[in-house]
Amino acid sequence: MIHSMTAFASLTGQLGTTSWHWDMRGVNARGLDLRLRLPDSIEGLEAPLRAALTKGLGRGNVAVNLRLQRGESEAPLVIDQAQLDRVLQALDTVQERAFAMGVTLGQPTAADVLAQRGVVISAKPEQDDGALTLALVADIAPLIAAFQQMRAQEGTALHVVIAQQLDRIDTLTKAAASAAAARAPVVRANLTAALQRVLDDVDNIDPTRIAQELAMLAVKADVTEEIDRLRAHVAAARDLLDHPGPVGRKFDFLSQEFNREANTLCAKAGSAALTAIGLDLKTVIDQMREQIQNVE
Repeated sequence: MIHSMTAFASLTGQLGTTSWHWDMRGVNARGLDLRLRLPDSIEGLEAPLRAALTKGLGRGNVAVNLRLQRGESEAPLVIDQAQLDRVLQALDTVQERAFAMGVTLGQPTAADVLAQRGVVISAKPEQDDGALTLALVADIAPLIAAFQQMRAQEGTALHVVIAQQLDRIDTLTKAAASAAAARAPVVRANLTAALQRVLDDVDNIDPTRIAQELAMLAVKADVTEEIDRLRAHVAAARDLLDHPGPVGRKFDFLSQEFNREANTLCAKAGSAALTAIGLDLKTVIDQMREQIQNVE
């Protein structure tokens, strides 16, 4: 079953006072393009994440973002001894200067001292970043699994659409074969009339040359090979739809072959009915190519 390259997945977790949120998004691309946005403070995470993504995904532009939030609400308050000494020294200097100038100042209270910037700070609890890294690494597999599940769901919808388009191409190919058979008497009559005009206007024509020219005209008007190749392409495309692995590139190449045969069919049509069928084929093939661009 084919997978789509468009998908989204998210995951949240918490360890102690630290919480985090993963989000993973994917869109179509020619190859596998990974864009990782991870906190610089977490070491040892990028390598296993990149390895898992490379192993689990075939194609797509995939962006993975991790946001960390370290809680500080429960962190204890501590006094910065160095800042406290600086504040007390400054207060003592102010008091001495005021006394020298005959100015009486009230004595600062402990609350006044503690209110000064930097005297009381929140102590950051020591966190085991190794344990945090292990918890984040453990999230990688379920995150990718959720992402792949959505890719599979989108792929199921793509499968239905492409299968219907292949059925339409198959129907039009059969119609083209019927139209080609129906135009055979007209083609034969046109070739005979053209040959008769040549014979009437020119004397001493080499019969071998005439046979060669007729054969070339017949080949140019024959669309049997194009119809046979279209049928073969439909069968190959149906096989790709049920292939378990990434088939987007093969599907893309095959769609180009579909288009080439439809173009040749239109060029060799020689009748309004066959031309109309060829144009319908080109339309359906173009619509199918748009869907195939999103197949992994």
